[in-house]
Amino acid sequence: MFSRRHPILFFLLILTACATVLCVGGMLVVFSVSRMVFSTAGTFHEPKGNIGIVEVTGPILSSRQVIENIKIFRDDDDIKAIVVRVDSPGGGVGPSQEIFRELMKTRPVKTVVASMGSVAASGGYYIAAGAQAIVANPGTITGSIGVIMEHVNLTELVQKIGISPRVIKSGEFKDLGSPFRELGDNERQLLQELVDELHQQFVSDAARARNIEKQIMGEIADGRIYTGQTALDLNLVDRLGNLDDAVVWAAELAEMDQEPVPVYPKDNPISVLRKMTQTLFKDLNISGTITDNLRYIIH
Repeated sequence: MFSRRHPILFFLLILTACATVLCVGGMLVVFSVSRMVFSTAGTFHEPKGNIGIVEVTGPILSSRQVIENIKIFRDDDDIKAIVVRVDSPGGGVGPSQEIFRELMKTRPVKTVVASMGSVAASGGYYIAAGAQAIVANPGTITGSIGVIMEHVNLTELVQKIGISPRVIKSGEFKDLGSPFRELGDNERQLLQELVDELHQQFVSDAARARNIEKQIMGEIADGRIYTGQTALDLNLVDRLGNLDDAVVWAAELAEMDQEPVPVYPKDNPISVLRKMTQTLFKDLNISGTITDNLRYIIH
């Protein structure tokens, strides 16, 4: 039987199934109770939000949820402006560019203001630059405008443990960046050209969005980090302040005649279930996504 041949896997699968059932059941109960409570006339009178808050937190690995939230607020007539709260050290070039371009597409439709938290560097600044205006704290760490690619050479290590990798490839550069050998001169040049091209894309987008001459932006974009105060002096940001200040300014730029009320995107049931299940796996000391862990266990 499967349970006898793979007792640990069987236990984890059963545990996951039970947790899923409990999570779904719990959400259904909460949803039912909330409908009962909020359907009672006069029970709650919360002001309807009119400033959408989109959060970009941690390493930028995916753009899907952020772009989805931007679109939701952009299409909502009750939302008069969007504030993008960036607290990220950066991440992937592709996801950063996708979010940047979504903000640039939103600017003609609705006011977009970026609010920087403790850090908004590299890809974090790339995203913030897509807003019409940027608010940073004096001590925010920002800048780091540039692209980096790292290569690790493990040849001495694998030789010591007696491993001799063999590679069969269809082209000269198919195993480019392999950790089992040193980079060749042609490979190093190719990677440098790639990094330089991505860097120029970053500089061009930031210069265009911030209305700064590309040459000046290029001089600023040497990879160094800046405080929010220095970034203000360099025209990388527009004002110093916190999230509340950004919300108030967004309302002013949108020429709102009512008090600004920030509102955050609602988590859909699938997102909530995913987060709860990932928390369960984290408590079991299993890292990574659910599918990756199951794949690892099975194989």
